[in-house]
Amino acid sequence: MEPVSDISLPLPADAAPAVEIVRALRAAGHQALLAGGCVRDLLRGVPPLDYDVATDAPPARVVELFRATREVGASFGVVLVRRRSRWVEVATFRSDGVYRDGRRPESVVFSDAHHDAQRRDFTVNGMFLDPESGEVIDYVGGRADIRDGVIRAIGDPAARFSEDHLRLLRAVRFAARLAYQIEPRTADAIRAAAANLARVAAERIRDELERMFADANRGRALFLLQKLGLLSRLWPGAEAVARNAERVIPLVARIEGDVPAGFELTLAILLSECDAGVEFAAFRGLSLSNQQAGAVAWLLQSRAALDDPAALSLAQLKRLVASEWFGALRAWGRQRRADRSDRAILEALLSDRIARLHPERIAPPPFVTGDDLLARGVAPGPLYKRVLSELYEGQLNEELPDRTTALVALDALLANTLRA
Repeated sequence: MEPVSDISLPLPADAAPAVEIVRALRAAGHQALLAGGCVRDLLRGVPPLDYDVATDAPPARVVELFRATREVGASFGVVLVRRRSRWVEVATFRSDGVYRDGRRPESVVFSDAHHDAQRRDFTVNGMFLDPESGEVIDYVGGRADIRDGVIRAIGDPAARFSEDHLRLLRAVRFAARLAYQIEPRTADAIRAAAANLARVAAERIRDELERMFADANRGRALFLLQKLGLLSRLWPGAEAVARNAERVIPLVARIEGDVPAGFELTLAILLSECDAGVEFAAFRGLSLSNQQAGAVAWLLQSRAALDDPAALSLAQLKRLVASEWFGALRAWGRQRRADRSDRAILEALLSDRIARLHPERIAPPPFVTGDDLLARGVAPGPLYKRVLSELYEGQLNEELPDRTTALVALDALLANTLRA
């Protein structure tokens, strides 16, 4: 396809490191272009998150030309180059050999831009840009698919998905994030290859879902995952989630776009209609970190807490507000109450109660600690937890306003315990 000048210079300021690398490569006698997602976003009028460079210079030559480099994938032609305190991916034009593991080619051959475009995943990600002339080099029809709002695999869709099974999820992520349609042959190939998700490492699936569910269009992503037969295959046991999808996807779709902990909240909502066994299977099957699993478990445990704000004790409210996941819980609560006639009243009540909280009293250091029990000759044991928890509850409820009052309560509590 003929290159067409589509992007007028100057490029955004954060493109400067990549543009400088392109110029340095050209000054050394090599071809060099911006490549991939940054070209797509520039054509859409959206600031790219990062800029990648593609060149005919082999990795060893890239390392030779630049002072600060990291060879993160030299066998596949990828070197990171540091410029203006940023790391820019510089990849050598290549053609891929046979894929046997559903992730990486067994070999690569360094080639040219035309062949390099053919081995990429989707047409919208397969274009190049000359940053000095603004010329877009499009060998795969990406410009037309951006114009039409289409995600289309480059070449044979079945071949693209057999090469890297994670592309099944990437297609959904791009379609949801860009609000594009998946081209019918590409969609059919996804359905046909859905079972291959079982061959993808849990960490790779989790990372893709993190990016997918952090986006404001997470509801559309879930709809596509279900429609294309992928939702039930995200981890062993996800079939139960897919069976409940019609009930939970609309709720996810209504969650605010900028909600914090979007991945954890989406996963919690998906699991909210399932039993605990499915929850633990998801934690294992997606190889969640302890922090992620803790967030999901807390959200599930607390999901109904805000349905009746007036019923919360002061201590209960403070514990909820103190959690780093409270913003996600509150967003979920708003949608749980969305169909209630008194939703505005309940939201106003919750907002008022939160506004009345003194920031320093939400999660204060306890007035009484284990040292106070030791000073009173109480041997460490189960009594510690019960006594300290009861006193801290009183402190959060502001029934014990200071340490002196709390110590008096401690002595009374110990006396009653000993008499019992």
